[in-house]
Amino acid sequence: MLNGSIWDKIIQFALPVAATAILGQLFNAADIAVVGNLTGDLRTVSVAAVSTNSAIIGLVVNLFIGISLGANVTIAHAIGQGNDKEVSKAVHTAIVMAVLGGVLAAVLGELIAAPLLGRLHTPEDVFPLALLYLRIYFAGLPVILLYNFEAAIFRSVGETKIPLIALASSGVLNVLLNLFFVAVLHMTVDGVAIATVLSNAVSAAILYRCLRRTEKAVHVEPKKLRIDLGSMGRILRIGLPAGLQSAVFSVANIIIQSAINSLGTIVMAASGASFNIEIITYDILNSFSQACTTFVGQNFGAGKTRRCKKTLALCLAEGMAALLTAIVLILFSGKSLLAIFNSDPQVVEVGYIRLVALMTAHIFSLCYEVLAGYLRGFGISLLPAVLTMLGVCGVRLSWIYWVFPKSPDFRTIMVVFPISLAVTALLMLAAVLCCRPARRYGGAAAHL
Repeated sequence: MLNGSIWDKIIQFALPVAATAILGQLFNAADIAVVGNLTGDLRTVSVAAVSTNSAIIGLVVNLFIGISLGANVTIAHAIGQGNDKEVSKAVHTAIVMAVLGGVLAAVLGELIAAPLLGRLHTPEDVFPLALLYLRIYFAGLPVILLYNFEAAIFRSVGETKIPLIALASSGVLNVLLNLFFVAVLHMTVDGVAIATVLSNAVSAAILYRCLRRTEKAVHVEPKKLRIDLGSMGRILRIGLPAGLQSAVFSVANIIIQSAINSLGTIVMAASGASFNIEIITYDILNSFSQACTTFVGQNFGAGKTRRCKKTLALCLAEGMAALLTAIVLILFSGKSLLAIFNSDPQVVEVGYIRLVALMTAHIFSLCYEVLAGYLRGFGISLLPAVLTMLGVCGVRLSWIYWVFPKSPDFRTIMVVFPISLAVTALLMLAAVLCCRPARRYGGAAAHL
């Protein structure tokens, strides 16, 4: 990351990250596909039950993924400085934070699961299955979060293939367990939830073993697994704003999900099916944001700010090329893809409405995500978090409270996605132009 050409290394970093995220999303997609086709008369209700939990699960998981980004940047800075001692402290601190945070989130999640689903106006026929799925998923949060923190540790040193291999292995296991629990044991959403937790446990175990065996600075020793307050402070300073941003982002999506739920089971199922396709394009664009953060983080730590600016330009250009390719392919085959999750013609038609709206919106997502990743690479995390809250969350909440009641249909909800993301992209561009971090912080790397 610190020497030679950048453009090819960004691709080598970003594509495995995107593939890893897509495989992770396929856990949920596999859940929906199995219950949508193998649960008989309960198929639409089961799909709605899994789908309505997407925003809630995103609230919790994205909070900690944001914090894991703090670990990524902290380790990347230390690597750029050649400070192996600080790298080791940050690595062991991150693993302990993941497990303890997962336990805390699991306990809290079990307490608020039922009230939260009630606040989402979940229909009575969907509520029992939705609650069952959510409780099982929450119970698995310690291993789910551990995997995400371990993957962040590997990304900080530019290693993105190992997390991909681990998740691919557990992904195959997830599909096999889904089929076994639902088709053989005749379980419903409880079967797919258990399969998801077990497969995540396997991927977390694989990455832990790899961290134990690696000879790199991120090598893990069980006797060193403790929280270093200095490392934790640096991780939280960068990661907590990013995590809170993701959490507030998810709160806005929960409000939107509540509005979607008010339109009935068909719309809920259609929206959930579409989400599992559109998230693929988000994973692609987000991989270039993560590449930008990691490359900038290491080069900033090494005092090479010119490479930081070059990284930004290349991440935007290469990310746009990859994103547009994905959008064309997905829109061309969108209805066929939706039918995989639920073949009901109404579900497919409504789902395609969302698919078109979100594909367009993701062009703006790429711009603001990469720009935010650039700022975070310099350790500037609070500003992009605040701007995202204002641009994405503020616009979406205002829209649902003031515009949607005047025209309560699905298309009205979908319009808010491109509007909110375009506003956020403009705000983030203004922040980069005003901060000029490569110039402003160019002399600060040696004092990190």
